[in-house]
Amino acid sequence: MIKKLLFVFGLTCGIAVASQAQVYRTAAGVRLDGDVFGVTVQQKLHEKGTLEGIFAVSAREYSGTALYEWHRRILGKRFNYYLGAGGHVGNLKDHGAFGGLDLIGGIEYKVNGLPFLLSTDIKPAVHFNHEDWTDFSTGISIRYVIVKEKKKKKSIWPFNKKEDDATKKGKEEGKGSILDIFKRKEN
Repeated sequence: MIKKLLFVFGLTCGIAVASQAQVYRTAAGVRLDGDVFGVTVQQKLHEKGTLEGIFAVSAREYSGTALYEWHRRILGKRFNYYLGAGGHVGNLKDHGAFGGLDLIGGIEYKVNGLPFLLSTDIKPAVHFNHEDWTDFSTGISIRYVIVKEKKKKKSIWPFNKKEDDATKKGKEEGKGSILDIFKRKEN
């Protein structure tokens, strides 16, 4: 498992060197963690924060996890590391309901030209009312970008941009410049 994670990390590092930014708002996909299969949804809340939900199923339990994650750039906007925290609830076969607290840390790569996110993470957890009090899981996620973030419109004409913005701002506020007193007023 460690060799697979190191391979994915090396692959994402190599691909990320020549990439540009692709920004997303919402992404959903699968999370693979040994014998645990999960469905993951990520929603961007602000520039550096996302909310992630994971629904995981294994042979002996199922659980739902909610995590808040802080994203920081490594190489450009496409390659990030993230850290986060949250909680989980679930049901253990022959034992009943349980809950707990989670931490998460990982790396994420937004594939160049395709609407996919690849990530690998480490997610330690502390359980309450569970046979195992702690869990140290590692996982790989593949997500499809459902909603891309809107791009800012770029002006074709690069000149007088600041002047145009200042003029628009002054007109919106109803304020003129000091040089307006020298202009002729029309009757």
